[in-house]
Amino acid sequence: MYYLAVDLGGTNIKAGLVDENGNILNRAQRPTGAERGYEEIAKDISLCALEAAETAGVSLDEIESVGIGSPGTIDNKKGIIVYANNINFRNTPLRSEMQKYINKPIYMGNDANCAALGEYVMLKQDMDCFVFVTLGTGVGGGVIINGKLFTGFNGAGTELGHTTLFMGGKECTCGKKGCWERYAATTAVIDMTKEAVKANPGSYLASLCDGDIEKVGGKTAFTAMENGDELGTKIVNQWIEYVAEGITNMVNIFQPEVLSIGGAISREGDRILKPIIKYVEENRYSRDVEQTKIQIAKYGNDAGLIGAAFLGKH
Repeated sequence: MYYLAVDLGGTNIKAGLVDENGNILNRAQRPTGAERGYEEIAKDISLCALEAAETAGVSLDEIESVGIGSPGTIDNKKGIIVYANNINFRNTPLRSEMQKYINKPIYMGNDANCAALGEYVMLKQDMDCFVFVTLGTGVGGGVIINGKLFTGFNGAGTELGHTTLFMGGKECTCGKKGCWERYAATTAVIDMTKEAVKANPGSYLASLCDGDIEKVGGKTAFTAMENGDELGTKIVNQWIEYVAEGITNMVNIFQPEVLSIGGAISREGDRILKPIIKYVEENRYSRDVEQTKIQIAKYGNDAGLIGAAFLGKH
């Protein structure tokens, strides 16, 4: 049997045909057109998923189920997206709308939870607890306990990025102040770099973006550090400390066998991983017991599709 999986984003709808081993056999993609009504978007999600199967020569009879990973708060029991601000969905009956086009079981989950599940499934390890943290525009993540996604009683659990790092700190997009996301997301290291360029216009760091803060990206400070620049090194080290403090909190709360770090910036590999591990070792609460293995996520952007495919099983 096969599974259809969809990664619903504010910009694109990405679909995949996934086999029982988690291999993505075929893909399809369409623009989301987030400004449209949910009926049109649901139709395109359905057609995109069906396209992934049809162009691979797989009939709907061979499909076990369909899984949807979406940003926001998801109620899988009711089949609705409770709230997703970047698609303007609120109490949107996505499942019933999609079943007009696909007569199969349809499961729904938060996109970060789907990525966590995909990474967990593909690691193929017997774990009581697994934590996934993704560093991107925000800080997302998911938790697997005893082989099942933990989402709280209402489907809104494990918003890891909105735990508090600094009470009364920088204002977050969620409206609260001091969220871990505000300090550890890729956008946070970009903001730190922009502030440093403004304050040090004649620096090597500023020269990397021609003194134009609009040209600053997530790699700017890392590039400066690679070339021995003190300012770039200071920014990266501070950002890593913010990331590591939040990860220490996750380890203290969940004590997972494995904690994986994903997101584009995780491609920096050992440059961020080694100091994070060192920080956690020095600051975690637990002592004299087996400790969490912290690693870079292995399945990248595919984890979300794989996890969505297996929502029905977990």
